[in-house]
Amino acid sequence: MNNTVSPSHPVKLDNASLNGLPSNVRGPAYDRRDITEGILHIGVGGFHRAHQAVYVDDVIAETGDKQWGICGVGLLQHDSRIRDALVPQDCLYAVVERGPGAATEARVIGAMTSFLFAPANAEAVLEKMAAADIRIVSLTITEGGYYLDPETGESNLDHPDIEHDLQNPTQPVAAFGYLAEALDRRRQRGLRPFTVMSCDNVPGNGDVTKRMLLGFAARRDPSLRDWIAENGAFPNSMVDRITPATTDADRASIRETYGIDDAWPVVTEPFRQWVIEDAFCDGRPQWDRAGAQMTSDVHPYETMKIRLLNASHSAMGYLGYLAGFEYIHEVMANDLFRKFVADFMEEEVTPILEEVPGIDLATYKKTLVERFSNPAIKDQVSRICMDGSAKIPKFILPTVREQLQRGGPTKRASLVIASWCRAMAGTDDQGSKIEVMDPMAGVLSEHARAAGTDPQKFLDVREVFGDDLPRSEVLVEQVREALESLNEQGAMKTLAKY
Repeated sequence: MNNTVSPSHPVKLDNASLNGLPSNVRGPAYDRRDITEGILHIGVGGFHRAHQAVYVDDVIAETGDKQWGICGVGLLQHDSRIRDALVPQDCLYAVVERGPGAATEARVIGAMTSFLFAPANAEAVLEKMAAADIRIVSLTITEGGYYLDPETGESNLDHPDIEHDLQNPTQPVAAFGYLAEALDRRRQRGLRPFTVMSCDNVPGNGDVTKRMLLGFAARRDPSLRDWIAENGAFPNSMVDRITPATTDADRASIRETYGIDDAWPVVTEPFRQWVIEDAFCDGRPQWDRAGAQMTSDVHPYETMKIRLLNASHSAMGYLGYLAGFEYIHEVMANDLFRKFVADFMEEEVTPILEEVPGIDLATYKKTLVERFSNPAIKDQVSRICMDGSAKIPKFILPTVREQLQRGGPTKRASLVIASWCRAMAGTDDQGSKIEVMDPMAGVLSEHARAAGTDPQKFLDVREVFGDDLPRSEVLVEQVREALESLNEQGAMKTLAKY
């Protein structure tokens, strides 16, 4: 039963409060007490809770199939924050969709029914993953969690985390250490492997995950590697939903508007998309009943999304940060930025995209501009600028390489690279300090400051740019021209020239 609740006496989310939710909040359309956890998800951030968990919630409500509840897992020390927020709420949380107008919608998601914090009890996580009920282990561990060499795209099996997990199989720190140990336990117990499903913005994310895990397993035990290769499954997927970080203002707004006291709600856009390769080794939810697209080939969809949406985000992010913008919608409200992003997508990215089944690219790009411009989302420019060393090589540089090979345009992409260099130097156009949030912050900042107006020192960060791009005379000259302009005239005057 839904009630009208005063914001001064908000409902504290937990199982006991579900029958007394405010009338303007939609709760789970099923009894959570009957849920069996068939999915374990590693990396319970805002995106997972706004995307995959919502699809699962919809599938359970639509089909009545309650074998696909989610057990959330946090591997990192800072995941204690999400544990402390969600566990007292019985892992319930609100998702609020904010459209470009005044329309909003709030719902409480019930698909996640438990949460495990690995740093406090690795064994509990391993045993949960090894349990027969778990049939899918999904991942949102960010681009950096795959330990890829940015130049070759191959797995970096010499990373200290990987070495640690090979030496300490029952006390792993990386996702792949957990996957390998849990799968080995299943093998020894005569159980099927679970499907490993990456949901990160990594091209060929399932293929990358398979390659990394098999390489890890081969070093640990070749027979384990062969068993996983023969019996396991690693579907590729493309995920899309803009989900900014939750702020205290969001929490306060949700208390005021919906009468819910939620320690960690999620605010997101109405749009969502999920394209999944239909390749699972032990069943799956009927995600197509919730709007997901099942396909035999995800590649065209993910390439389209990464090179148009994610690349455009990076293009707006660093230039917008330098110019002093706080939110992405403010960036897009500026005519210069709006035209720059549209031209970047049209002239530098679109010509090298292959045809995407069922997608009209012109409509897709128009939709992207509308989504970027949504003022209700308040997507922080600083969020977009995080972890550039993992994003730029996947979002921007593949387009640069292809266009250089065909003699095509790279001028706008070069400006994006220059703006990243300029931001990594540590100050914006107003002289305010930029906090560099990147796993390679020390190296990037050192090279960016040494570069000045000569990009060669920055481009010589081989872990990002490889051996080929620093030797491209066309690229080096275009980045130099952009960097000189950014240093001398600032982001807005530079943008006007592009």
